[in-house]
Amino acid sequence: MDEDREHFDVAVIGGGPTGMTAALALAAAGLQVALVAPPAGADPRTTALLGGSVDLLSSLGVWQRAEAAAAPLRTMRIVDDTGRLVRAPEAVFDAAEAGAETFGFNIPNDALNATLSQAVDQAANLARVPAKADAVVPGAARVTIDAGPWRLAARLVVAADGAASATREAAGIAVRSWQYRQTALVTTLSHGASHHDASTEFHTPAGPFTLVPLPGRRSSLVWVERPEAAERLAALDDAALSAAIERQAHSILGAMSVDGPRGLLPLGGHVATRFADRRVALVGEAAHRFPPIGAQGLNLGLRDVAVLARTVARARAGDPGDAALLATYDRARRGDVTMRTAAVDLFDRSLLTGFLPVQVARAAGLYLAGRVGPIRRFAMRQGLGPATPLVGWR
Repeated sequence: MDEDREHFDVAVIGGGPTGMTAALALAAAGLQVALVAPPAGADPRTTALLGGSVDLLSSLGVWQRAEAAAAPLRTMRIVDDTGRLVRAPEAVFDAAEAGAETFGFNIPNDALNATLSQAVDQAANLARVPAKADAVVPGAARVTIDAGPWRLAARLVVAADGAASATREAAGIAVRSWQYRQTALVTTLSHGASHHDASTEFHTPAGPFTLVPLPGRRSSLVWVERPEAAERLAALDDAALSAAIERQAHSILGAMSVDGPRGLLPLGGHVATRFADRRVALVGEAAHRFPPIGAQGLNLGLRDVAVLARTVARARAGDPGDAALLATYDRARRGDVTMRTAAVDLFDRSLLTGFLPVQVARAAGLYLAGRVGPIRRFAMRQGLGPATPLVGWR
């Protein structure tokens, strides 16, 4: 009954960096892949890619073309700026201590997306369907997809269509969600002093204030505040906002000037109850979402991609949407996602409470991470991101 449909091994729905990387990785595994997504618009944000993500993109031949637009992250600095009775000493982590040149790189999303898009257009085994998926219908042997004038069928669908994933909903997968009374102000800025390839995260009573290097004397900013405070900041003109940022940063990078668009992101989170079902596998924000803290968001999504590609590649001659195979993927991702989600949630909530025992525990944890050798080395390994080797693809 599907003779009028074009058939693929895999259809990836969603054209962000996670979706494009998934399509490239699965095509590299020898599968016939369709990427179903309308053309991407401009994205003024930046992304800090940790070591494991850079390795993944390098294995796909993407990072080599994107690196020139990125700034290395050689040092991570954490400053307790809560002003509370119990505060942690400043902690500084250098990638060289972990035997690496960098923890990763910070890259403008537009540059990363443009490089990924070019790679998609040039990849073998990969067809682009430039339309939104209007209907996704899982079946016993395949999933059917209607996208504008295109009619497709695939044995496996990868849901990379974001936090409000319609593909996840079509598979009948629920999420456990929550909200924070916080909003992140994001923008980019130039400054008078060099950042020396160091990311600096100030911990404040409202959330983190984080400056991440960009090439030259520029940085990206994620400033987490109470919603009403974030809205007041976003309403300032460039000169007033620049002055507010410089004050909050204690002028560590000299005079600052906002030089990019600004955006407000209400903070919340969710985790899917299952990461795969009915021939649909979830990756990225379709599977999990939490505040932009510790550069975990996209990096966690790219680990989803790496694990899924490796799992499917092992059954290259078989059915990529096989229920047992997807159950293996679900089990493989659950521990990492659960741990990261809990850690980010606990950290964020610890900043928001004035309860003294919690503040003591947070300060003690930062002290141990900054001063005690084994704990320090563990923290830096987590900063590099767990390695997810990609083997047996070709």
